[in-house]
Amino acid sequence: MHSVSVNFESGLAFNAQIDEYKVPMDSTDEFTQHYGPSPKKLMLSSLAGCTGIDVVSILNKMKVAFSEFSIDINATLTDEHPKIYNKVEIIYKIKIKETDQAKMERAVQLSKEKYCGVSAMFASFADVTFTIVYL
Repeated sequence: MHSVSVNFESGLAFNAQIDEYKVPMDSTDEFTQHYGPSPKKLMLSSLAGCTGIDVVSILNKMKVAFSEFSIDINATLTDEHPKIYNKVEIIYKIKIKETDQAKMERAVQLSKEKYCGVSAMFASFADVTFTIVYL
């Protein structure tokens, strides 16, 4: 079981206590105090972190050297309330030898199909696409 605690700060701002970490959150509307990112954008960060951890772990097990690895996520929201993500694009950017590109593609596939629980959750409500950009 996972547990978190969220405490009200002021305005529309909250602090999440996740294990020993505090994560600030705020609204993105006109009432924002710029206290922290929005909860929805934190969901996208969780997705990037989850698949990123998988890919790095898999590449390490494959003994694949890489550098300049980053993940960008673009997501669109529905127009109606409750506004949810309906399209999510995950873009992996990585510097890797051309001979190891197939291994990178396999690592992304394994993350998508087997390991990343956050990705699986997103796939239940959004069209999730995966792109790899080789630097």
